[in-house]
Amino acid sequence: MEVILQKFYDNLFLSLEELWIAFSKQVPGIVLAILIIAVGLLLARLISNLSRKAIARRTDDPITVNFLSKAIKLLCGLLVIMYALRVAGLGGIAAGVLTAAGASAVIIGFAFRDIGENFISGIILSFNRPFNVDETVRVGDIFGKIKTIEFRYTKLRTFDGRDVYIPNSDVIKKPVFNYTEDGYFRFEFTVGISYEDDIEDAMKVILEVLETTKTVVNDETHPYFVYPDELGVSSVNLEVKFWVKTFEYGMEALTVKGQVVSAVKEALLARGFNLPAQIIEMKLYDEQDSIPVSIKE
Repeated sequence: MEVILQKFYDNLFLSLEELWIAFSKQVPGIVLAILIIAVGLLLARLISNLSRKAIARRTDDPITVNFLSKAIKLLCGLLVIMYALRVAGLGGIAAGVLTAAGASAVIIGFAFRDIGENFISGIILSFNRPFNVDETVRVGDIFGKIKTIEFRYTKLRTFDGRDVYIPNSDVIKKPVFNYTEDGYFRFEFTVGISYEDDIEDAMKVILEVLETTKTVVNDETHPYFVYPDELGVSSVNLEVKFWVKTFEYGMEALTVKGQVVSAVKEALLARGFNLPAQIIEMKLYDEQDSIPVSIKE
């Protein structure tokens, strides 16, 4: 029994010694691999910054520049790590990782389907998308300005200051309404005049206001116009439509609309037109036969 135990201990110590000798031989390679990774990642960052500048000289699109520079940095980092594993004598591990990645691609694809879908959608959006940075869009029920596109999400900032991160797959699948792509936006509002007022005269007054407002666009592609829209309960409602030239949907565009609405109201009142309020119907119930009413000038 003692002889068996002694042989076991001798074999164990011999195996540990062989492992230690093998590890000692690989230590220089491991140290060198660590240095390669450290220097390589720094070079990857440098290459990414240089590529960002080179791409920026060829395109004015910040989304494409950001996406491509990050993709280059990620690719360079992966190549550095694979090379360092080979230098450290761990080439088999590197090959095993690639083989395992290929063999488990289907399983990972099902497990992380959303992540992969968003990543591919991000690539598509970087090269073929319906908006640029700082353009105003609506994606589903979310309305605001595009700030950036990352690998997995699109960042949008709403006009009340909230940052919304929309999965890229949603941006691909849902309708995207771009309010500022060509720099023109059409506003519309309704103004009601009395039934006793002349519709044509009222329309002329409104058109004069639109013509004299410098910030309102009027050309063949973007004409302004006014038309009778409906016969309301207490007024004839005129629909006013006009264009403004702006890439900024927020305060600038809304300020122009406010100026036009105020100018139309003042012009109509100055020409003697009535802008009646809605009629309120009052009913008497049970035994009530009168309502005390007084009229003051």
